[in-house]
Amino acid sequence: MDAFKLMKELKVNYEQEVYYLPREAGLSLIETTTQDDSRISAKCRDAKVEDLWSLTSFFGYSTQTFVLAVNLLDRFLAMIRIQQKHLSCVSLSCLHLAAKVTEEECNVTPTDELIRIGQCRFTVSDLSRMENIVTEKLHFKSKAITALTFLHLYHQIILSEYTEGKETLSLEKLEAQLKACLCRISFSKAKSSVLALSLLRQEIEAVQSEDMLEIAFHIQRHLKIADGDLLLWSERVARCLSDYASPECSKPNHRRLQWIVSRRTAQNLHSSYRSVPELPTIPEGCWDESESEDSCEDVMSSGEESLSSSLGSDAGGRYFPLHLCRQKHRQHLDA
Repeated sequence: MDAFKLMKELKVNYEQEVYYLPREAGLSLIETTTQDDSRISAKCRDAKVEDLWSLTSFFGYSTQTFVLAVNLLDRFLAMIRIQQKHLSCVSLSCLHLAAKVTEEECNVTPTDELIRIGQCRFTVSDLSRMENIVTEKLHFKSKAITALTFLHLYHQIILSEYTEGKETLSLEKLEAQLKACLCRISFSKAKSSVLALSLLRQEIEAVQSEDMLEIAFHIQRHLKIADGDLLLWSERVARCLSDYASPECSKPNHRRLQWIVSRRTAQNLHSSYRSVPELPTIPEGCWDESESEDSCEDVMSSGEESLSSSLGSDAGGRYFPLHLCRQKHRQHLDA
């Protein structure tokens, strides 16, 4: 896909991302909840997201599945104030919903196996009922625009204009960095487009590519992302990844899922056992509706006005510096 089509797709996603963001008021309420409260605290939410990362790795699910599951979880928690005892059921239902959308049908883990491996105490019917509740509350059908959506588009745009980036800009590493950030609820307050661009800019600066940095700047200008917003989240991303790379950081550990499984469970799952890949390194109870309450307005409300008319008049013009376009043209002639 050429740069023009990619930029057009980018603009469409940018206009719609607001409908898939968690309500900030709900997230702030979680952050101010104390650990001894029966409601969900930030630490409790972050621990559950780390569990989802471990389960995603254990079952061989894609990054897309994990990111979508976290998006559904955060949107639901920001809308409905639930108690801690219901969190496992909510999080697993989000993971199962995400897997059914993003994974091949033959690779989706059966619900009973998902519950056993997750070491949960609810039943298959509980999980099914919770999936229906999440789907109804979020008006979820089959998609969501997330930071991963923008990360993939940004990566494609850069490679379409600067083919040398294929050797230096690793999408796999960017995805791993995104997953690390999503384990902290504070990053759920960032706009998906800004968080993804913050990750991209940091990685480009690390490989010291002026050409890719210039393309990233044109993406920022095209989406009219403020310098202050980008700087704020870039600093937070840098701190998060620095902490993640430190030896003191307790990272999600999929190996725990191997040695907490009993011998009987292991025998029952022997026929469907899957190998457990390594997580990427970044160096460098039933539902009781009477106990829930709406904590904020519907997350799907379109409170922000459309940005379609404010993205600039360069929709049909050139997006990137002329020397990069000439370089691409010369490479095409040499080929």
